[in-house]
Amino acid sequence: MPGAPQSRDRRTVLSRRSFAGLVGVAALGALPGCSSPFESVRLTVATGGTQGVYFALGRALGRIWSERLELAVAPEILSTAGSVENLDLLAAGAADVAFSQIDTAADQLAGTPPAHPRAPRALARIYDDVVHVVVPAGSAARSVTDLRGLRVSIGAPDSGVLVIAQRVLAAAGLVPDRDLAAVRLGINDSVTALRAGEIDAFFWSGGLPTTGVTELAAAVPIRLLDLDDVLGAVRGRYPGYASGTVPARSYGIPDPVTTMFVRNVLLVAAQMPDELAEALVAGLFAGRPALADATPAALTIDPRAAIGTQPVPLHPGAERFYRAEKDA
Repeated sequence: MPGAPQSRDRRTVLSRRSFAGLVGVAALGALPGCSSPFESVRLTVATGGTQGVYFALGRALGRIWSERLELAVAPEILSTAGSVENLDLLAAGAADVAFSQIDTAADQLAGTPPAHPRAPRALARIYDDVVHVVVPAGSAARSVTDLRGLRVSIGAPDSGVLVIAQRVLAAAGLVPDRDLAAVRLGINDSVTALRAGEIDAFFWSGGLPTTGVTELAAAVPIRLLDLDDVLGAVRGRYPGYASGTVPARSYGIPDPVTTMFVRNVLLVAAQMPDELAEALVAGLFAGRPALADATPAALTIDPRAAIGTQPVPLHPGAERFYRAEKDA
């Protein structure tokens, strides 16, 4: 699996840093001369591919949190395969904050004892991912069923994209490696491979617009497959997904396309101190202008929608922030 050895190494090293930083928060308030109770906290943020929205938001959040919490060391922003790897890093103590799709987070939550100190807890719902099935503009494929026999990237190992792709293909009666030549690439490599003609299509789930897809569309004309014919089957089995539309002119496409939306959440471990979790949420909302500069997907970040993280419960520190906002 590409990148797996690096992931295991950083889990071992970073878990010690994360644990030390989080434990230190409880004691910092009592230390004289500290300019911030979070000064010695070290944060590691698990994001996604460098051409995706997770990474863009993660870098922007790192700068915001570094400044607002007066951190002595800037947060470390990890480029990862995506949601599944991020959840593994969070559970292993190798990440303190993780971006994740709600579907994979719900799967992780279901397999974790409720009282486990590293059980996932949400800081906020941030924006909704849009499921993309990208093909060249001249492709004969018009629906997911038409992917039969083609070379298709179904997402990187340990990514939320892979989970979604498998569910969408199953709804169309297709099995990867049997009915199509499946390769497992992240957004960066998928874009490169489609542009080079090495694959015929790729799945992606990310904010709209996604930088990598925008850059691809500027180089070669593309289309997005309409998912209307599989939406009912997917949502019937996985009701957490929602139907939605990619507007015309997105990525240069001439007509609107029916697709699937999935919520994205920022996660931390249950053991994170309430004061730190509350400060992270406060920084998120105070920094919205800078986040919107990083990616238009951040324009939808809103305190009223942010509490919609079910079935993943909000962290108590996040709850405290939202209660105070409501009472203000």
